[in-house]
Amino acid sequence: MQQGPAGPPWTPPPAPIGPSGDPLATFGDRFLAYLIDGLIVGLVTLVLTCPIFFFAFFLPLMNAENYDNGEFSAFPFLAFFLAYAAVFALQIIITYLYFVEYQLRSGQTVGKRVMSLRVLPIQPGRPLDRGILVRRYLVQFVAAIFVPFLNILDGLWQLWDKPFQQTLHDKAAETVVAKVVQ
Repeated sequence: MQQGPAGPPWTPPPAPIGPSGDPLATFGDRFLAYLIDGLIVGLVTLVLTCPIFFFAFFLPLMNAENYDNGEFSAFPFLAFFLAYAAVFALQIIITYLYFVEYQLRSGQTVGKRVMSLRVLPIQPGRPLDRGILVRRYLVQFVAAIFVPFLNILDGLWQLWDKPFQQTLHDKAAETVVAKVVQ
């Protein structure tokens, strides 16, 4: 049996590189960072919204003697609606504070720090400012409230985006997410 010439062993292709020369984050790294961040924001929101729902559900029960005569009252529905609106507003505020104000300091959230990722402007040398992070936030979170499945499409967009593997919120803000080289 005749063998052909032995070639060099197969090596994986090099990691994609961002405009500033940093290796770009993989889908898996970004997804894990997003899960960590979602858990943190979710827990903070849960802790802050429990008292709201406690009063929204138990306040009408405390006034139950007023409802024993069979009269209809809109108070329980109003309490629930106001609680829901307060939780919605609180969720928007907490998400903004975490993904804009907290990330503004270093370009990293806790999830990105754990996964060694950082948000960078696509133009090398440009500083990461609040305007960039607000654009990311508006597309990633606020627009996703009103457009069904936008958050899924946004996250998956990087799988076929070339050359910088950007999501839609990265494109809107002209950013990339890169691995932090230590």
